[in-house]
Amino acid sequence: MKLVECVPNFSEGRSRDVLDAIADAIRAVKGASLLDVDPGEATNRTVFTIVGAPEAAAEAAFRAIARAAELIDMAQHHGAHARMGATDVCPFVPVSGVTMDDCVEIARGLAKRVGDELGIPIYLYEEAASRPERRNLADVRKGEYEALPDKLAKPEWAPDFGPATFNPRTGATAVGAREFLIAYNFNLNTSNRKLAHDIALDIREQGRFARDADGKIIRDADGNKTRKPGMFQCVKAVGWYIDEYARAQISMNLTNFNVTPIHTVFDEVVAQAEKRGMRVTGSEIVGLVPLKAMLDAGRHYLAKQGEATGVAEERLVESAVQSLGLSDLTPFDPNDKIIEYRIRTPKPLVSMDLGEFTSELASDSPAPGGGSVAALCGAIGASLSSMVAHLTYGKKAFSDRRPAMNEIAEKAHELRTFFLDAIDRDTDAFNDVLAARRLPKKTDAEIAAREAAMEKADQDAIRVPLGVLKAALPCMDLARGVVESGNPASLSDAGVAGLTALAGAEGAYYNVLINLQGADETPFATEARREADEAIEMARKKAGALQADVIKRLNAPTE
Repeated sequence: MKLVECVPNFSEGRSRDVLDAIADAIRAVKGASLLDVDPGEATNRTVFTIVGAPEAAAEAAFRAIARAAELIDMAQHHGAHARMGATDVCPFVPVSGVTMDDCVEIARGLAKRVGDELGIPIYLYEEAASRPERRNLADVRKGEYEALPDKLAKPEWAPDFGPATFNPRTGATAVGAREFLIAYNFNLNTSNRKLAHDIALDIREQGRFARDADGKIIRDADGNKTRKPGMFQCVKAVGWYIDEYARAQISMNLTNFNVTPIHTVFDEVVAQAEKRGMRVTGSEIVGLVPLKAMLDAGRHYLAKQGEATGVAEERLVESAVQSLGLSDLTPFDPNDKIIEYRIRTPKPLVSMDLGEFTSELASDSPAPGGGSVAALCGAIGASLSSMVAHLTYGKKAFSDRRPAMNEIAEKAHELRTFFLDAIDRDTDAFNDVLAARRLPKKTDAEIAAREAAMEKADQDAIRVPLGVLKAALPCMDLARGVVESGNPASLSDAGVAGLTALAGAEGAYYNVLINLQGADETPFATEARREADEAIEMARKKAGALQADVIKRLNAPTE
């Protein structure tokens, strides 16, 4: 799933009508979810949190910026927060399935569109910056709104997009790309703020002022105070006392959890607290957290316990929640706190029990059909390989095989997730084909729109089973792995894993072929047919060799 977060900040924190109008503009975009609106009266500023597919998030951001330009007059704006425009900043953040380079491209595309269509001066910042001196937002915004007339007149401060003229109503906007920021607090069994802050000084990237043996701050040749760097990069931290909880906390911002993961910081804070005679009672995530951060933490703690990490996603999340003590102060609900869970769409077929699914399958409805069943076979094959891997991992006699079995289990769960998703995607693709064919075709415009919709729907109906067919190949490789190295007592299970993977491949191949029958002879169709033929040939070879090996082993005399 490709997801980006967009966090536009608007220079309005007091008018509910204005904020509701901006929110409505965002909600009108299909594929974009408005997860949070956080207004500040004193700052006269509101932070919106949007998550969605890249195109949808960019469209939602554009509509929100356009609405803000209509409703917010910067000439009348006053507030405690630094600002230079009606939409002050608009950063894009990679969440899942996208890279920072992708977010830079999205940010620059939006910046150009806003500059061209809305006539707002746009400055690129952070990872999207066009030059080093514009990377830091504070430098870009220096002088704020009031400095813009003179700033825009200087060649070195010409905007990256939009006119180099002062627009008193909208001001200027900074559009950028940055990593996801996780607001993360540690709960301590003390009310001593100084002890909490002392740990923060050791942990944070900025560190603390360097001191000599007498405790005096060390200065450089120019008289500037020097610092002793902290332990972790991309970490900001401070110690404080929270009246509501009657305890001290270490409050952190992890500005790049891929560089410094939450579990790495947690383990070190635990160690530092113990050195000072304290104990970490738990931690809390303020706001939202990407799923990857939770999965990484879950794997880390299962591995520390000597457990296999190739387990279901739910188990990994629960491991992270328990190990990090995320429910120490208030219950941690993954469905509310994990970004991907907040916006996931229901999967009607996958959410059915076996009886309900087979009943729906047996009805006179043409979908779900063979394509969904092919995907289900793939999911069953991957799950069986995972089962055998776990039954091998847990046996002392096979301890030397644990790394290989853990790797198989992890890959199996990735494939299982893909196949399960494809069960509903295949049915959705079929329904989209029917919907496209029902579109009106009375005018030339309607005919063109219908033909375009039909072409896209037909191609998607081919892409889904072709993806299932291709995924069946690594699924068979996993079955081969547990046949050759898995627990011999589960050899029949490993063999069935290969058979169901083959059934998924064959079923997907049939669906590719029947969907190609209605497609025009296009480069897409030709390439899809070639890829499908190559994949099914390879699948049959893998399955044939695997079945022969399983039969040979099952018929071998036991010792």
